[in-house]
Amino acid sequence: MQQLLRKIAFPFSLIYALVIFLRNYLYNIGFYRSLSYPTVTICVGNLSVGGTGKTPMIEYLIRLLDSHSIAVLSRGYKRKSKGFLIAESKSSVEDIGDEPFQIHKKFPKITVAVDADRRNGITQLENLVKPDVVLLDDAFQHRKVKPTYSILLTAYGNLYIDDWYLPTGNLRDSKSEAKRAHMVIVTKCPKLLSEDERTAISKKLKLLSGQKLLFSSLAYNEVVKNGSKDEIALLSLKEKKVVLVTGIASPKPLVSHLFDIGLQVTHFEYADHHYFTEKEIQEFSGFEIILTTEKDFVRLSGKVDNLYYLEVAHQFSKEDEMILQKAILDLI
Repeated sequence: MQQLLRKIAFPFSLIYALVIFLRNYLYNIGFYRSLSYPTVTICVGNLSVGGTGKTPMIEYLIRLLDSHSIAVLSRGYKRKSKGFLIAESKSSVEDIGDEPFQIHKKFPKITVAVDADRRNGITQLENLVKPDVVLLDDAFQHRKVKPTYSILLTAYGNLYIDDWYLPTGNLRDSKSEAKRAHMVIVTKCPKLLSEDERTAISKKLKLLSGQKLLFSSLAYNEVVKNGSKDEIALLSLKEKKVVLVTGIASPKPLVSHLFDIGLQVTHFEYADHHYFTEKEIQEFSGFEIILTTEKDFVRLSGKVDNLYYLEVAHQFSKEDEMILQKAILDLI
């Protein structure tokens, strides 16, 4: 049914594509201005709607730059507040959004801020915090800011070059705008990606001279956590009745991973950034173990017993990791 609706919506996708083209054209000719800032700004984004691993990439950069003063600036999607906010000890997931809240809890020593107006957000951070670097989460399509360095993510199973515009496809920006990226990372790759496949993808994307192309796979933790010091070996869940609850854009890799290691789970799937109702929680709260993603955990924590989350990170080959780390560290 959903596929049928997307096909019916094709004329609207053409209108959307035209609007996106005109907007980018006006920026490209200088009619609209893109501003740069004295502070180093690193943008992590994509051309599609979710599902490429932006938050794990932000976390990777935080760990890489841990000797520097870091600020993360996000829109704070679906938060119930407005304007510029810096996360504090009393901040809630409703105040700043699930992904910023996840980062704030995981890395309490760094500054996490939210503002839909990225220009204002950067200016506020420069005045109030004076960080060495600002990580711009999900900001590739925000042309008002010209970042120091842009990292564009695209998923192995749904490369932007093969996609189409909303609402028929998942693209929210023009494919040609990939030329603005300094680095393109193909995420969610098979762990044993052959050189032939890497070459084929490189030829398909047709990046410009000077643009770097890297490949990453997903690395899942071997334990699940519950927000305290309690941990359970993931493989031990084979012996328990487990429900998997996801409110993310692309749960398929996680489901496949659990299946591959022998877990039999009942999957409750919801839309990305979903806020769970009491009725929905009652539907899955009776299981022995409730497993979820780290992003969903911050929206479910305190509302469900026996709740655990599974961490995920980007994993690169040694060669690609050296290229990525050198590119980022050379900026500071």
